Amino acid sequence: MTDISHVTGLDALSQSQAANARQIRNARLSMALRYIVLVVVGIVMLYPLIWLIGASFKTNAEIFGNPGFVPANPTTEGYAKGWETSTPYTFGRFFLNSFLIIVPKVIGTAISCTMVAYGFARFDFPFKKLLFGSVIAILLLPNVVTRIPQYLLFRDLGWLDSFLPLWVPSAFAGDAFFVFMLVQFLRAIPGDMEEAARVDGANSWQTLVFIVVPMLAPALISVCLFQFMWTMNDFLGPLIYISSVDKYPVSLALKLSIDTTEAFEWNRILAMSVLTITPALIVFFMAQKYFIEGISAGGVKG
Repeated sequence: MTDISHVTGLDALSQSQAANARQIRNARLSMALRYIVLVVVGIVMLYPLIWLIGASFKTNAEIFGNPGFVPANPTTEGYAKGWETSTPYTFGRFFLNSFLIIVPKVIGTAISCTMVAYGFARFDFPFKKLLFGSVIAILLLPNVVTRIPQYLLFRDLGWLDSFLPLWVPSAFAGDAFFVFMLVQFLRAIPGDMEEAARVDGANSWQTLVFIVVPMLAPALISVCLFQFMWTMNDFLGPLIYISSVDKYPVSLALKLSIDTTEAFEWNRILAMSVLTITPALIVFFMAQKYFIEGISAGGVKG
C-alpha cells in the first residue's frame, strides 16, 4: 500500500512538473511570437525612413534603378550638393532660420500656456466656464478658418515677411491644445503643496514658479516637444507670411530645391530631408521618457 501511494505521489509530481514545463514553453513561444510580430510591424513602419536614409547615399540614377534601401555604391554627393542649394545661401542658413522661429515659439508657448492653464485649473473668476468653453471651441476649429483673418491682421500691423506672425500667437497662448493639455495635467495634481506655500507667505506667482512648474515638468517637456516638431514641419505658415528667400526655414527650402531645372536631383532632396528630420528625432529620443509620462498623466482627470 505504501509503495502504491509513493508511486502515485511520484506520478502526480511528474505530471505537475510536466504541466509547469508546458506552461513555461507556451509562455516562451507566445513571447517569441509577440516579438516576431512586433519586429515585422516595426520594420514595415520604419521601412520608408530606412529607405530614405539609404537613398540619400545613392546617385540620382540608382534611386530609380535600385529599389532596395542599401546603396550599391554609397556616395555623399547628395549631401554635398544639397547643402549648397540653388540659392546664394547654404542649407545652414535655412536651418538657422528654422531655429530662429522654433526657439522663441517654444519658449513663448511654454510660458503663456502654463500661466493660462494655471488660471483655469486653480482660480475661480467670472465667465470661467464660458472662456474655457471658448478654448475648447478654438481647439475644435480648423486652422484654415483663421488663416485669412490672421493674415489681414498681420498685414495691417506691417508684420509680413518677418517671423513675428509665427512668434506672437504662441506668446499669447494661441495654441488651445496645449492649454487644454496642461489644464488636464494640473487637475491631476493635488493642491496641498500650493496651499502650504501660500500659508508660508508665497503669492500666486511664486507658487506657480517654485511649486507648480517643477511638478509640471513632464507635461511642459511634452508641450515643448510637440511645438518643436510641429514648427519644424510647418510649411503653410512660413509660406503665407515669409516671402524673402533669406528668411526661409528648412520646410520651404526643401520645396525650393524642386524646380524645373532640378526636378530630377532627388538624391539632393532626400539627403536634405534626412538632415531636416534629424533634429526632431534627436530631441524626441532625448525627451522620450518625459514625453510619454506627460502624455499619460495629462489624460488623467483629478
